[in-house]
Amino acid sequence: MTSAPRTTGDLPDDPADRTLPHLLARNAREYPGLPGLSWRPADPDGDWRTLGWAEIHEHTRSLAAGYRALGVGRGDHVLLMMANRPEHWLSDLALVRLGAIPVSVYGTASPEQITHVARNCRARLAVVEGAAQVAVWEPLLADADTPLDRLAVVEADAADGHVPYASLLREPVPERFAEELDTARPEDPLTVVYTSGTTGEPKGVVLTHREVMANALALDAVVELPPHVEHVCYLPFAHIAERMLGIYLPCHRASHVYLCVDPTRVGEVVRKVRPAQFFGVPRIWEKLSAAVRAVLSLMPAEQRRVIDRAFEVGREHVGYRERGETPPAELEERYLRAREDVLLPLLAAAGLDRVTWSASASAPMPVDVVRFWAGFGIVVMDAWGLTETTGVATSNSPKTGFRIGSVGRPVESVEIRVAEDGEILVRGSSVFSGYLQPDGSVRSAVDADGWLATGDIGRIDEDGFLWLTDRKKEMIITSTGKNVSPALVESALKEHPLIGQAMVHGDDRSYLVALLVLDAEAAPAWAAAHGVEAEGGLAGLARHPAVRAEVDRAVAAANARLNRTEQVKRYGLLAEEWGPATGELTPSLKMRRRVIRDKYADELSGLYRD
Repeated sequence: MTSAPRTTGDLPDDPADRTLPHLLARNAREYPGLPGLSWRPADPDGDWRTLGWAEIHEHTRSLAAGYRALGVGRGDHVLLMMANRPEHWLSDLALVRLGAIPVSVYGTASPEQITHVARNCRARLAVVEGAAQVAVWEPLLADADTPLDRLAVVEADAADGHVPYASLLREPVPERFAEELDTARPEDPLTVVYTSGTTGEPKGVVLTHREVMANALALDAVVELPPHVEHVCYLPFAHIAERMLGIYLPCHRASHVYLCVDPTRVGEVVRKVRPAQFFGVPRIWEKLSAAVRAVLSLMPAEQRRVIDRAFEVGREHVGYRERGETPPAELEERYLRAREDVLLPLLAAAGLDRVTWSASASAPMPVDVVRFWAGFGIVVMDAWGLTETTGVATSNSPKTGFRIGSVGRPVESVEIRVAEDGEILVRGSSVFSGYLQPDGSVRSAVDADGWLATGDIGRIDEDGFLWLTDRKKEMIITSTGKNVSPALVESALKEHPLIGQAMVHGDDRSYLVALLVLDAEAAPAWAAAHGVEAEGGLAGLARHPAVRAEVDRAVAAANARLNRTEQVKRYGLLAEEWGPATGELTPSLKMRRRVIRDKYADELSGLYRD
């Protein structure tokens, strides 16, 4: 890439011309002692450490010098596979200041996915956490088709033969190094976020500084937050939601990030921080509501009746707000009294008593969970978007209005419309540049008029709220917000000859299940070869312990090649083959997933029962 002018001085007047280094320089200059990043060292129960914005600016400068000494330069991709620890967050910013492009990889990614990402982005350096990650990445150093030639390792005891991360901070800062820093232009790539397509092959979504800044400004317009708000950072940085909420928006707002290395302990961090904002994928809100309900169920009946009455007042108050109406004075008084006497003490126990903005995205939010939190006066503002829209494209909002069950109205950086077939189309300043190609080029995915086809089906009501009704793509989105290609999982399952057909299921669920159909020809042959006899044909074989044990092994073998999110936790074994005559397949033998889900609804529900 050609050189660019170094970022100095004040922010550009036009927000579209701002870059992440502009924001870091502004924060260090105007808020030097304001806390920007906090984390606990190795001991999860130890004291928190904090860096102010001036310290962050200086630390990332030193770290950038270390990466430069490894040969990283402007326009280079660098892969990062670490938990939400300071080394990940600070490296991301340091690389951006150097003009490089950080690319975070999910810790649960399979070896095949990691290989694809490494080859696609042509990175020569990967920064990984410890021994487990080294074992996965090390073989790529000897792979002739992969440019990767060096690993930097955070945990010192796992760095044998590789670059110790600590050594990056010991590199002397070269003379005139400042001239090489902070040269990003608004149109330069800020990151590449890999998201799986329907084939299961990750695609590299290229996002520029300008697109990220456009989305940040649009999000600010729909939320009400105090200055320098706290953010509990627990989602993977490979997820666009956490990149926006945990890296880019904190730089934009000069806010305070609390890193939660272990997502299972997010509740503890929330209780410590008592944040004014909290974002949770649906599964998090489900877990929180289940925990609160469990506590409430143990309370004496009279105390529970008091709480239930307070919930009724809270939901009534939310109802007026949802309709855009001012609650009557009498209701407002009852709500304030219920909130002070009953609701806030309960919320304080969970660390949510200061929350003024709560949100969810990545997967549909169960309405019953939203209604539960509405009893506390907390409206979980559901949003919708894609990695390709730099995250949020539509959002419910306490400022511009909300409808429970919808995903809100378009944010200022995009416009949406619905095509004749119901597919949602998006265009605007926060729609991505395109997909990264192996030769370094970027392939646009918008049409001649700038519209991006999202693959989601929906409708827009008379008030401009978007309601999702289906997915044109067959991508499964779990309740934790992870995307899974069903075809990829099904292909792995059907590699065993006993399994003739397979359909995986898991939309809005925390794990995948599958319906498997015995192969009508291979199953009897396998039984004969193994001395298995069963009455009742295929149905008898499906019940036979030896067949079940072999299918168990087949599922385990498939799971071993898949990442954690893609793995099948439970399955049902069927003996009736699917076909066009019975409706499960089209005439061209493609699966009709909805037909199968409806026909086997009871079996699928049973796979999620404890």
